[in-house]
Amino acid sequence: MNIYESTSANAEIKKTRRVVVTGLGMITPLGNSVENTWNSVLSGKSGVDAITRFDAAKFPVRFAAEVKNFDPLDYFEKKDLKRVGEFTQYAVAAAQEAIRDSDLQITEENAENIGTYISSGIGDFRRIEDEHTVYLTRGPRAVSPFFMATVFANLAAGNVSIRFGLKGPNSSTSTACAAGNHAIGDSFRIIERGDADAMVCGGAEATITPMAMAGFAAMRALSTRNDEPQKASRPFDAGRDGFVVGEGAGILVLEELEHAQKRGAKIYAEIVGYAMTADAFHITAPDETQSGVIRVMQKAIKDAAIAADEINYINVHGTSTPLGDISETRAIKKTFGEHAAQLAISSTKSMTGHLLGAAGGIEAIFSVLALHDQILPPTINYETPDPECDLDYVPNEARPAKLDYALSNGFGFGGTNAALIFKKYDGADSTE
Repeated sequence: MNIYESTSANAEIKKTRRVVVTGLGMITPLGNSVENTWNSVLSGKSGVDAITRFDAAKFPVRFAAEVKNFDPLDYFEKKDLKRVGEFTQYAVAAAQEAIRDSDLQITEENAENIGTYISSGIGDFRRIEDEHTVYLTRGPRAVSPFFMATVFANLAAGNVSIRFGLKGPNSSTSTACAAGNHAIGDSFRIIERGDADAMVCGGAEATITPMAMAGFAAMRALSTRNDEPQKASRPFDAGRDGFVVGEGAGILVLEELEHAQKRGAKIYAEIVGYAMTADAFHITAPDETQSGVIRVMQKAIKDAAIAADEINYINVHGTSTPLGDISETRAIKKTFGEHAAQLAISSTKSMTGHLLGAAGGIEAIFSVLALHDQILPPTINYETPDPECDLDYVPNEARPAKLDYALSNGFGFGGTNAALIFKKYDGADSTE
């Protein structure tokens, strides 16, 4: 099927169970709520600064996008903190905000139809480092009995399920920087096929640790702008030199449309398309043909039963790496043809840094809010155009726009790709 065909020509693949977004929650380097984060994004604020979590004086990269002023005691009893890692703390906090925002009441009658799908690229990396130090210095008997119960990547989902009594599907996927996108897309599918009426889903990550920073730096994947940390993440700019590590969580409540309507829920947007593909090329380098990225966008467009030129905005993966940004730009051109020049494109990683497994969660929320508020978030630090990156990246300032569909991309180590498509919710009972 040609992706440039009209919506009506794709009518045969429309879904019977529609899925909408009814709740949002965020813990990010820009704020510990959706409101604070979104206002910071629209103001073009950077969340990147010098590392405070450990002494980074001897490190080649001494900055990151840390979560700030987060107090886990706002969400947990002190005695419980030894059982939950930082990424789980962020997930629980963001899930609490999302569930409250949705006003979704969880009861004995509906708990089995409400699930949890929260992904992480790495899990509790800090606890692994800390307990390894304990093991080396004090021996195996000194390792905490809570160690293994904190580190697995699925424990954010598990703890959210337990905290809020969600007895439906409980899952997690660890697909590096696409993990949050996959969690949301898979949750969309779970609701579509009737295995749940609502899902609390997204991504969480906390990897600003000595070993993680040393490892990413050793790969030469990170920006080294130690003297200008707030200008370090500069997607598509000619002076970009690598990504900036971030942390936090982005959680959405997805809900079957009629279920949401019956309880009078506020609806932010509708999720209408999802796809995933593999590059089958290289662990970290982008495929020179962009085949996997092109196919994931094409498949998501087909799944949404729309034409490519109906997409107005893309929240791109846009990590600020020299090769990655060129590759994604080329893939967009090949996917959208002449329409690529009409697309608004932004990388909010310019402000948040790269939240790895949580990136897809927060960037899906940014895409949803762009549709809901009819405004485009900017790509900041865009100062010197790159001739090979020549699309509209919404440079430096947010701007109002008429938006109907938004695409959110996520690509991960190992060549895994995911794409989500959201639609402005108009209150109609059909997609026709």
